[in-house]
Amino acid sequence: MSDHKKILAVVDDHPIVIEGMKHLLEADPRYAAVLSFTDAGSFRSYLESNSVDIVLLDIMLPDGNGIDLCREIKAQLPGACILGMSNLAERSTVLELLQHGASGYILKSSPAAEILNSIELAQRGEVVLSAALKGLIVDAFVKNAKPLPSLTKREKQLLQLLSEGKTTAVIAAELYLSRYTVDTYRKNLLQKFGAKNTAELLMLMVQEKLL
Repeated sequence: MSDHKKILAVVDDHPIVIEGMKHLLEADPRYAAVLSFTDAGSFRSYLESNSVDIVLLDIMLPDGNGIDLCREIKAQLPGACILGMSNLAERSTVLELLQHGASGYILKSSPAAEILNSIELAQRGEVVLSAALKGLIVDAFVKNAKPLPSLTKREKQLLQLLSEGKTTAVIAAELYLSRYTVDTYRKNLLQKFGAKNTAELLMLMVQEKLL
């Protein structure tokens, strides 16, 4: 993480969560400001003329859902680090959020030290999950455990670029391939590892230390 002080935003409609997060983070010298927003609309308005480095994003907001907002934030601020927050540990929601560019997913009930550590790790480029969520994701894969297929050099390159959040167009340009070829590789990898989507595939790669 660089020495540049970060601007962090908490987007959550529960005052107790906002106050708890602000209390936890405002004392941390790494953050220049800890902002709070209680709905998606007010945060969108803020982003029209301002920027943030880190977003702690509630999955359920009164005027929309965090997954849609996550996609919007990443389109506007590709470098922003987004961590989803929820009281619910739902595997499908976790994977969908990661697929839309989030760096991780934490439970609001997580200990303070775990939350702080998750934010720091996410800024270093790691995919972070609360301990309870890791178990949920891993259990789903263990139930269907099979020997993992091997990866070709090209597949490893593609997975690495996908894990960096790069689009099909960017990957195609970097690997000197057509978009169609990149999409074909990606679809073949999903089938090869029995993953439903790219986020699930990347989680499996991280878990098995293939990334």
